[in-house]
Amino acid sequence: MIEVEQLTKVYRVPIREPGIVGSVTSLWRREYKEVRAVDAIDFSVAAGERVGFLGPNGAGKTTTLKMLTGLLHPSAGSCRVAGWKPQDRQRDFLRTITLVMGQKQQLIWDLPAIETFALNKALFDIPSKQYAETLSELTKLLSLQEFLHQPVRNLSLGQRMRCELAAALLHRPKVLFLDEPTIGMDVEVQAIVRQFIIEYNQRYEATIMLTSHDMADVARMVRRVILIDRGVVRYDGSLEGLSREFGSGRTLVVRGNGPVLDRLGFSLMEDDKRRLTISPDRVNEVLGDILRELPQVELTVVDPPLDDVLRRAFGEKRE
Repeated sequence: MIEVEQLTKVYRVPIREPGIVGSVTSLWRREYKEVRAVDAIDFSVAAGERVGFLGPNGAGKTTTLKMLTGLLHPSAGSCRVAGWKPQDRQRDFLRTITLVMGQKQQLIWDLPAIETFALNKALFDIPSKQYAETLSELTKLLSLQEFLHQPVRNLSLGQRMRCELAAALLHRPKVLFLDEPTIGMDVEVQAIVRQFIIEYNQRYEATIMLTSHDMADVARMVRRVILIDRGVVRYDGSLEGLSREFGSGRTLVVRGNGPVLDRLGFSLMEDDKRRLTISPDRVNEVLGDILRELPQVELTVVDPPLDDVLRRAFGEKRE
């Protein structure tokens, strides 16, 4: 569904010396430097996949999404989405995709969201029957009933983002590019949006590329991640593989006491719990030691936090 080969985006950025002299000089002679926002990346995404596209600020995530949607033209390389060249911006291509950016909006500020929905119906030439069915479905799944007819300026950020998501999906796109879709939402609304995206993916077999700094979004919605940093792909694989490769180990949490726990080096936590972080290859050995002496103990094995895994991944790959 998405094919990217040696995709590159280079910006020419003007260089100016500080102060009045630099300002005057730049009027007559301007120097530039090249900034490679995206540097010859390769990846592919199959139809129906949910993929996390992750990286720190300035890594090249949004630039890549803009090239995949045709908002930016590549400096080199190529990309295809559903068989189309995005930069051609053909009508059928635009009907196939949608881009939701948590920092931008398409809703008309002084009108109710339903008015923007009606405008999108006309822009995408959506048949009336399909529009009514889709609107009813989105209203129910995103719980829009209470504020659908209120002016957008009166909505909270969470309510507005749910309406933005509905407006972007009225034409039933097959490829979704989601850039920070849950930004600014409270925990309850985030859960609604995450569940909705999963259901949309399953119902329409839609392909989803998600960028987010909220690791709860990533853990809940995707199974594969592509890490990009300084314009270069650092990792492409499963979440489980990411934890195995870059995690600091597995954490064993035990409620109780016993000589075996002191011998193995467990540290005391709150609520009579003890904790020990070990390498994944030692988990079975340590579990066996504990259960032989404490067969009824309450024991949990926890993966390292995804935030920590990502920090280690970017640090090691850069080195």
